[in-house]
Amino acid sequence: MHTSFLDALKRRVLVFDGATGTSLQNQNLTADDFGGPELEGCNEYLVISKPEAVETVHRDFLEAGADIIETNTFGATSIVLAEYDIAHMARELNRRAAQIARRMADAYSTAEQPRFVAGSIGPTTKLPSLGHISFDALRDSYIEQVEGLIEGGTDILCVETCQDMLQVKAALAAIRRVFDESGRQLPVIVSVTIETMGTMLMGTEISAALTTIDPYDIVTIFGMNCATGPKEMEENLRTICRNSPRPVFVMPNAGIPENIGGHSCYKLTPDELESFMRRFVGELGVNIIGGCCGTTAEHISRLAALVRDVKPAERSIENLPSVSSLYASVPLHLDPPPLLIGERCNANGSKKFRELLLAERYDDMVAMAKEQIREGAHLLDICTAYVGRDEIRDMREVVTRFNTQVSIPLMIDSTEVPVIEEALKLYAGKAIVNSINLEDGEERMAQVLALCKTYGAAVVALTIDEDGMAKTAEQKLAIAKRIRTLATETYGLRDEDLIFDPLTFTLGSGDEEFRQSAIATIESIRMIKAAFPRCFISLGVSNVSFGLNPQARHVLNSVFLHEACEAGLDMAIVHASKIMPLYRIDEKGRAIAADLVYDRREWAS
Repeated sequence: MHTSFLDALKRRVLVFDGATGTSLQNQNLTADDFGGPELEGCNEYLVISKPEAVETVHRDFLEAGADIIETNTFGATSIVLAEYDIAHMARELNRRAAQIARRMADAYSTAEQPRFVAGSIGPTTKLPSLGHISFDALRDSYIEQVEGLIEGGTDILCVETCQDMLQVKAALAAIRRVFDESGRQLPVIVSVTIETMGTMLMGTEISAALTTIDPYDIVTIFGMNCATGPKEMEENLRTICRNSPRPVFVMPNAGIPENIGGHSCYKLTPDELESFMRRFVGELGVNIIGGCCGTTAEHISRLAALVRDVKPAERSIENLPSVSSLYASVPLHLDPPPLLIGERCNANGSKKFRELLLAERYDDMVAMAKEQIREGAHLLDICTAYVGRDEIRDMREVVTRFNTQVSIPLMIDSTEVPVIEEALKLYAGKAIVNSINLEDGEERMAQVLALCKTYGAAVVALTIDEDGMAKTAEQKLAIAKRIRTLATETYGLRDEDLIFDPLTFTLGSGDEEFRQSAIATIESIRMIKAAFPRCFISLGVSNVSFGLNPQARHVLNSVFLHEACEAGLDMAIVHASKIMPLYRIDEKGRAIAADLVYDRREWAS
């Protein structure tokens, strides 16, 4: 057995091949080569109609010194092949393409330079965030492709030229399904495409793409390919190298194409590509280099020579645990805290939102979400549960719109597992699920944690067990410990994807049982933070003032929030515009609220 891909990657910089499409075009193939006029242009069918054309591409790049060749399967999903009426051949074409690449790679492998096969998994022609295709249909199409590639003998799976992060999540769900069912796992590369305007096609910033991928432990390598030349990639590549804990991959085009006589012409010379890549490896710490559109065997030959004498720079990683929308990333801890979670897009807590939901005025719901962003919310809690309505349908309608029209990340708030899954299938970013607890034992919690693992979400865990809501700080910590053990050791979540809510009870009733509840909550924040410093803590702050008049609520909420942040609170579900900085509250009001929080009974007999 030759050296494994990951072993080779640890030893040196590896070189991918160049442009498959460009190399096939340069062979001046005819309609007959493709199997007839109806299949002309379907490069993927060449593995049957003219396999020697595909072998020529692989041979040229292997002779140029490439360590890794990609299968001729960029468009080999049933979704794309359906355009040529050969969707039923997807699995076979992937298997054959992988077999051809495997045979060629093995022929050129030596003990000094083993060669590897990467299964190319393209973006298809559909954008799920725009509703072109459902998550399930896209995932199922990818499952077929992945199965064919693995059967054919690929060493690596390369989810490449990604334009919509929801498409990436569908591909990763397919790969995880195949890995789980086959009991076999391969390294996985995810490579996004950043357009000339500096974001992905859907408007996603590179930091949001990084955040969305971060929880997926099946992803081995992250990087960029296509759309532009190396010059245009540099700024985003620096962001990846600074923030991604994974090895970094880059495959630029041979510059930005120019249209000459109706043909795309790429002007970047092998010398120029080598110069950029030398810096990317030696200064930024890139681990895998190669070429995309327009790059030839001559370009790859220069890269193969380059890696013999350049070592990747040591990278200093700043990987802040975050969540993301389709567009942007938001860290889960701000300095100073807290992160504010808008509470008004909740059919149970907001009369206005409930009325809009009942009237199905979705554009007004989007406007309500945007209003909370203007008021200072960093995340939005979304709940569509209302008696007598179809919660799955309502969540689908809301999340579909919020996914593309709301710039900040979402917290999916539901007690129903199918509702949570529907939302996660529609959401392109890294969401938070609100919430899990142990009230009914572990069964429901297990279902939700499995969804968080599959769809790359964080989760809020309430300190509730079979005996009910924890009241003392010690009880809150004990439940947090139990949930954390289950989440991390049994279901594979990371500490940084866990957010504990130690619960807030109202101080407004004067009920003796709850007079010291705020003290217990504040103390539990300190204890949970000390026990699990990489986990986060959140509170539904306005519960503390339930039953008081609005002005008193604003003061008490603001003072309590300040005290909780001093103890280590990271985030709070609040009406952002109703929280006041302490200097804006008069001294007497501040003192009364603090006395209430800490149960100071000056006049007690």
